[in-house]
Amino acid sequence: MNLKTKYAVGKLPHGEYPRPQMRREDWVCLNGTWDLCKRKPDGSVTDWQKILVPFSPETVNSGVAEGFVLEVGEELIYQRSFEADASLLRGVTLLHFGAVDSECKVFLNGKSVSSHVGGFTAFVCDVSDVIRPGQNELRVECRDEATRNSGARGKQSDQRGGIWYTPQSGIWQTVWLESMPRAYIRDLKIVPDAQEKRVEIFAQSDGEEIELTLFDGEREILSTSFVGHVTLSHDFELWSPEHPKLYDFTLKTRSGDLVRSYFGVRSFGKTTDKNGRARLTLNGKPYFFNGVLDQGYWSDGMLTYPSDEAAIEELERLKAMGFNTLRKHIKIEPMRWYYHCDRLGLVVWQDFVNGGGEYSFAHVAALPFLGFHHKDHDYKYFAREDARGREEFWTSVDETLSQLGNCVSIGVWVPFNEGWGQFDSASVTEHIRKTDPTRIIDSVSGWHDQGVGKTELRSLHTYYTKLKVPKDTRPVVLSEFGGYSMKIDGHVFDEEKEFGYKKFRDANALLGAVRTLYLKKLKPLIAKGLCGCIYTQVSDVEEEINGLWTYDREIVKLPIEEMKKINDEIAAEAEKVE
Repeated sequence: MNLKTKYAVGKLPHGEYPRPQMRREDWVCLNGTWDLCKRKPDGSVTDWQKILVPFSPETVNSGVAEGFVLEVGEELIYQRSFEADASLLRGVTLLHFGAVDSECKVFLNGKSVSSHVGGFTAFVCDVSDVIRPGQNELRVECRDEATRNSGARGKQSDQRGGIWYTPQSGIWQTVWLESMPRAYIRDLKIVPDAQEKRVEIFAQSDGEEIELTLFDGEREILSTSFVGHVTLSHDFELWSPEHPKLYDFTLKTRSGDLVRSYFGVRSFGKTTDKNGRARLTLNGKPYFFNGVLDQGYWSDGMLTYPSDEAAIEELERLKAMGFNTLRKHIKIEPMRWYYHCDRLGLVVWQDFVNGGGEYSFAHVAALPFLGFHHKDHDYKYFAREDARGREEFWTSVDETLSQLGNCVSIGVWVPFNEGWGQFDSASVTEHIRKTDPTRIIDSVSGWHDQGVGKTELRSLHTYYTKLKVPKDTRPVVLSEFGGYSMKIDGHVFDEEKEFGYKKFRDANALLGAVRTLYLKKLKPLIAKGLCGCIYTQVSDVEEEINGLWTYDREIVKLPIEEMKKINDEIAAEAEKVE
């Protein structure tokens, strides 16, 4: 069954500007009511029905009949008309899609304008020569075979259950238009340097000079012009979860393109403490990353959270509990989600979304528990024999790095998790390191570690065995642990099935166990070299009921103030590290 959350979906869901670090005034949100049908493998189509975009048809919030399933070989066809005011259309008009799962073709006014493969990354269509003042017809045709082939699917599975969830398809993030002059600002890249207290800005505008104005709150603190690249030097306040300082700036071309953006000045790195133990750092000082695993699944929207308000409330609740980090697990969120992490002060460890063939439990889970780590150039062992699937992953790596590269909050990239779709991790890690040397890489989170020198972290997943810090020259993180579950009748996806790593029947027992886990078992490990921990998980997801709160977000299982006390003790212990 699907549970509804308490958040109401408005007439225009997710109507906020979708890209906070590159905001323009001339834009139109195309979310809302669309027409939808299925095309069968024989070419016949079903009756048209209404769907609320950007919610996938499998979700409650979409308005599509419960029980919707996209069968093998079927396609989705979306259609809608929209009015384009002549005053909107300037030299260049771009049509943006936040995410479409998993393959799609886009047509405007009967003409093909783009196609895309990959269900989690954004893409854009240049419709300048096709769009017209007045009425326009938009059509999107989607296929979603990612759960049946080697494409990126994340946690989605046709055989859902346990840690695998109901698959969804089609448009699941915002669709929108924007228009700008022919010489417009693009390829914006922001590189902060906390040590030197400077920021490099890269932007292209067809050779036109760009005027930059920097603000501290409402106060203008710097103005300059550049072509291609500029370095900003100032006595910048540094960003951290405890002090999430952001600076706004504008970019403007002579042709009239105006972009509003922001940055934070911070650095993520590694060091050695006075006892010779490897440590992770924030702004050059040892920092303990105390976080929660965040799957980003919602009972009424699956991968699509119901509203901006819902996302903000969840992040604020985690901050109130005293956490400073989230591991975004096998999913890429809308850009506004990262903006809220930036401004609220939450570090993000960002997973890449993987695919591959059918995973062998013995290969990717059972044997690593016994200490066996396999070399990941063995494609057959890791169900990565399909060259097309591997190539799709490489493409998604570059798309992910480009899309999320400016996010202040992202401190760690996580290309592979527990052997799922893992292959050539040393090469992938090196590529990410060369593309973005400013962040840490947890290249094989959990197991199938490829050895010192090929990975940047010793990354452990510990649910059933004793917590410990093994000897290693790399920083050691507990990138998954806990997973304590408690069922709350009336607030579960399935009353008969439940999954968790250790089960409790009442809130007092759960709180006591979590307190013991953190203060008796984890806290002493900080002095021994533990650099971070990620508790499983933010919320229940379907029959996996080990969340801090229920799947419908109605009940918080652990009192916020009690979790804050626990995390305050962890923070106090971490401050002793020198």
